[in-house]
Amino acid sequence: MKKEINLNMPSSSEGMSRIDGRLKVTGAAKYSAEYTVEGLTYGVLVGSTITKGTITAIDTKAAERAPGVIAVITHVNAIKVPGFQSEAGKPSAVRAQLKVFDDNKIVYNGQPVAVVIANTYERALYGASLVKTQYSKEQHETSLNASIGKGFPPHGDGLYKRGIQDAWKSAPYKVEQEYIVPTDTHNPMELHAIIAKWEADDKVTVWDKTQGVKATQHDIAQLFNIPVDNVQVNSKFVGGAFGSALRTWPHEVVALIAAKMVKRPVKLVLSRADMFTSVGHRPYTWQKIGIGATADGKLTGITHEAYGQTSTFENFTEGPVGVSQGLYACPNVNTKYNLVALNIGTPTWMRGPGEATGAFALESALDELSYLLKIDPIELRLRNYAETDPESGKPFSSKFLNEAYQMGADHIGWAERKPEPGTLKKDGLLVGYGIGCGMFGAYRSGATIKAKMTADGILLLQTAVSDIGPGTGTAMVLIAAEQMGIPAGNIRFENGASDLPQAPTQGGSATTASVGSAVHYACIELKEKFQKLTGNDSPKAIDYAQVLKQHNLPLLEVTTKSTAGDDRDKYAMNSWSVHFVKVLVNAATGVVKIDKVASVADSGHIISPKTARSQVVGGAIGGIGMALMEEAVMDHRYGRYINNNFADYHVAVNADIPQIDAQFVNKPDPYINPMGAKGMAEIALIGMAAAVANAVYNATGKRVRELPITPDKVMA
Repeated sequence: MKKEINLNMPSSSEGMSRIDGRLKVTGAAKYSAEYTVEGLTYGVLVGSTITKGTITAIDTKAAERAPGVIAVITHVNAIKVPGFQSEAGKPSAVRAQLKVFDDNKIVYNGQPVAVVIANTYERALYGASLVKTQYSKEQHETSLNASIGKGFPPHGDGLYKRGIQDAWKSAPYKVEQEYIVPTDTHNPMELHAIIAKWEADDKVTVWDKTQGVKATQHDIAQLFNIPVDNVQVNSKFVGGAFGSALRTWPHEVVALIAAKMVKRPVKLVLSRADMFTSVGHRPYTWQKIGIGATADGKLTGITHEAYGQTSTFENFTEGPVGVSQGLYACPNVNTKYNLVALNIGTPTWMRGPGEATGAFALESALDELSYLLKIDPIELRLRNYAETDPESGKPFSSKFLNEAYQMGADHIGWAERKPEPGTLKKDGLLVGYGIGCGMFGAYRSGATIKAKMTADGILLLQTAVSDIGPGTGTAMVLIAAEQMGIPAGNIRFENGASDLPQAPTQGGSATTASVGSAVHYACIELKEKFQKLTGNDSPKAIDYAQVLKQHNLPLLEVTTKSTAGDDRDKYAMNSWSVHFVKVLVNAATGVVKIDKVASVADSGHIISPKTARSQVVGGAIGGIGMALMEEAVMDHRYGRYINNNFADYHVAVNADIPQIDAQFVNKPDPYINPMGAKGMAEIALIGMAAAVANAVYNATGKRVRELPITPDKVMA
């Protein structure tokens, strides 16, 4: 059903800053490792120094005798986690995952083999250095390229087919190439951390870095076989995650085991090196694309094959081939997706998961085709513009990507681009322009909001959702201000605790659409309560505080649940983006400098323009890092990352960031939710790496198909 959308936002929304901004910049915001708990102890992990094999002996005596050490816990003496145990004929209660401290098997380098608990962090760190482990080594496999023949489909046969298989091969114009996205790690500023405190044998409180307090609550309850209501998870502030905090990891289980055993609260903070092995990564992925077209640029077929990393103990899937199935109108598409099990920690979702990886290959291949056809890359995309969803045939709930093309081209100065590579120069540097597009499902799930209006005129909104930094609270306040007709300064937003009303995990660019819908409907329900009190059904403004005082009421409250809605059955719902990049390349050194970025998001109605711009800028920066510098390098002889630190794992810093022009189509989607808003976190990055690679080719004539685009590859 088409929703009525009110776009008369309060004027303050145009420049409203984050509601938690002052807390963050003054240091008043408390993150998970910063809470003071009586009797707190400190844990430090000891990681495996081999990549595959078994522990034959582990000497903890020196560590146990060290000053301040309270306990050293290994597989030898650890309590058994109920959720890890299997009953006869039945699998364990939890999904396949690393059963930490459950046995002596080693399946990846850096796997926790012990934790040292002490009365200070420094003493725990020293104690950890004294633990000595002996191993029986086995031959490990960490190279996807070397093991690609062992690939297997994650589900069924891993194949998708629409129309004629491999139709691209019979096209008059065709491109077939291979593309590689390396292992990228999340590396947020805040390290992963947890404080675990058992209140009783079956009751626990944790302060944890998590993108979903409800999901973590259920995981802990299942792992330790205790009532869900006896698990309290707190995650008020999260200092970045990008997907790394979307699940419960081994270090969290270790802290819970340790706190239960020493009968004191335990704080465990990962080291920066641990962040490379213990909380997932964007998986190394090899892709091959074949793409064919007629002379006038109409696509006749796409074949997209991909092999991605997973661990040996669980399958992680992200589906990089999906973008080729739905981004363009093409009658014949077939894809294949396989996993390769390696001795690594399990990968996980990283911003723009699957689509970011797949879009690098697809958008690079399409750019290569544009040069073969001698058709402008924008024009080629417009000639293959999908007016309806190519997979389902459903109409789109909204799509204005064609307008985004024009906006971005105008802002980047696309008219200055030269179709012949290497022909445009400025101040002795080669100049190039590139384009890359992105798509991501526009999702909405159920959420619940408790809204309380008190007699002092303050509206309190409560929900369990985490906020990893996109400005969720700010958007919720603006939605409520619009509906209630009160200043945003009179609204408070409380979140990040599992005893608050149900909310989804923050991920998949769905938070505003999901929680925002609950806020919208809660405010309508609350207004109706006030109207019943006053007997006034007119839409005129209500003095809520005055009404409460007149009726001698301290507050009015509602608890409202919003569901996902049924319009997804009728419409294909996606967010869209287009990224334009201008690069300057030093022909003598191969150094690439990003001169300008123009990113345009087609993500429905923009609720909070200021924080939305930050989302797009942040995604662009992540895409620049993905394109030019990020790569976790493994020495396959030892199965160990050799650049597991901020000195050697390069991320984009201030000197790498150009002028970023963030633009929005800003047209509401009439079906997805009452605000008309769609997600933008993922599309802010998806397609950016290809835009950079395509710009480098336009500047130099050098096509780099393996990320990152380092000077040696430009010069090769």
